[in-house]
Amino acid sequence: MTFRKYLVLAGITIFSTLGDSLLARGMKDIGNIPLHDLSGFLLVILNPWVALGILCLLAFFSCYMSALSWADLTYVLPATSLGYVLVAFIGHFGFHEPISPTRWVGIMMIAVGVGFAAAGPSVTPARPVLEREAHSAVVTQDVNS
Repeated sequence: MTFRKYLVLAGITIFSTLGDSLLARGMKDIGNIPLHDLSGFLLVILNPWVALGILCLLAFFSCYMSALSWADLTYVLPATSLGYVLVAFIGHFGFHEPISPTRWVGIMMIAVGVGFAAAGPSVTPARPVLEREAHSAVVTQDVNS
C-alpha cells in the first residue's frame, strides 16, 4: 500500500474523530433542540463548534469515498472503528468524562479487531476465471436437471 493510501486511512480516522467530538461539544453548549423548530435547528450550524464538526465530517466523508474506490468495505470500515478508540481518549482527557472499566474493555476489543482487519489485504482477490466457470457449469447443470 502506498503512502497516499495510508494518508487517506489516517484522514478517515482523524476527521471522523474530530468531527464527532466537535459536534458533540457544540451540541452540549446549545442544549436541547426541538425537531419541530426548523429555524432553531438551522441556527445551530452557526455555532463554531458545530460548524467545525460538520466541516471535519465532510472531510471524513470525502476520504471515506476515496478509500472505498480502491479498497473493500471490509477493510475500510474497521479503519473507521479506530476513530471510536480516539473519541474515547478525547472524551476522557479533553472533556474529562469518566470511562467505565467495561467501556475500556470494549475499546481494547475494537483496537484488536482493527489490528486483525488491517493485517489482511485491502482488496479481496478475485477467484480465477476457470474456477468461476466450473462453478457456474455445475449450477447450470443442477438447474437443468
